Amino acid sequence: MWWFQQGLSVLPAALVVWSAASFVFSYITAIVLHHVDPLVPYISDTGTIPPERCLFGIMLNISAFLGMATMYVRYKQVYALNPEKSKIIKLNKIGLTLGWMSCFGLCIIANFQKYALYYIHVVGACLTFGVGAVYMLVQTVLSYLMQPEVHSKDIFWVRLAVSLWCCSSIVSMFVSSVVLYSGLYGTNLVQKLHWDPREEGYTAHIISTVSEWSLAFSFLSFFLTYIRDFQKISLRAVASLHGQTLYNAPPSFVTDEQTLLVAGSI
Repeated sequence: MWWFQQGLSVLPAALVVWSAASFVFSYITAIVLHHVDPLVPYISDTGTIPPERCLFGIMLNISAFLGMATMYVRYKQVYALNPEKSKIIKLNKIGLTLGWMSCFGLCIIANFQKYALYYIHVVGACLTFGVGAVYMLVQTVLSYLMQPEVHSKDIFWVRLAVSLWCCSSIVSMFVSSVVLYSGLYGTNLVQKLHWDPREEGYTAHIISTVSEWSLAFSFLSFFLTYIRDFQKISLRAVASLHGQTLYNAPPSFVTDEQTLLVAGSI
């Protein structure tokens, strides 16, 4: 059996590969068509002009769906492993809520392009990266609380390192973006897709774009750490019949069985 056939490890693997492909394919298309500069453009700039905008939107929407599925499985796994620990259960619910908010932000980024609706796009970016970073921190705390009985110390330290990488990228991107869009280097920089290295503000632009790419790949690296955990879990759907037909049945024909729609096994 291959590693991606064990449990649900294919889910985080698919999320990472598909999301990375959405960035790379859009970047290559934008470069080939000369829509952006080859040297580290904003990720959003590579999905601004058709046809790469269409590819970018479709692929990110699928990434958001894979992200929601991955976060839900992680939620079920933590819940199954710690059914009587109220602190962990509470943090687990908070993590799922934050994760799904981050995925919703990714949908906003995919469907509201930076060039057309800038402020809505920024809201999506804040949800995706800002709330997503908090999700990573919550999962890191959960990994700490579950060691050494459930998690090894190694996976905690790896997740902590990736979370710090993510936070440092956010700080770097925020500071450089504030400097860049403060008005010191002109206006209408949001619509600017081509930069000359001799222009003022070019250094701040490069720092901002490098930080954004670093931030995106810190997220992908974090989900890579789920692969080993997901090899030890599977989910199954259980059909619960409340009658012998699909028509309205008398109460006597309705079963009292209350079976969970989704059950997990570790």
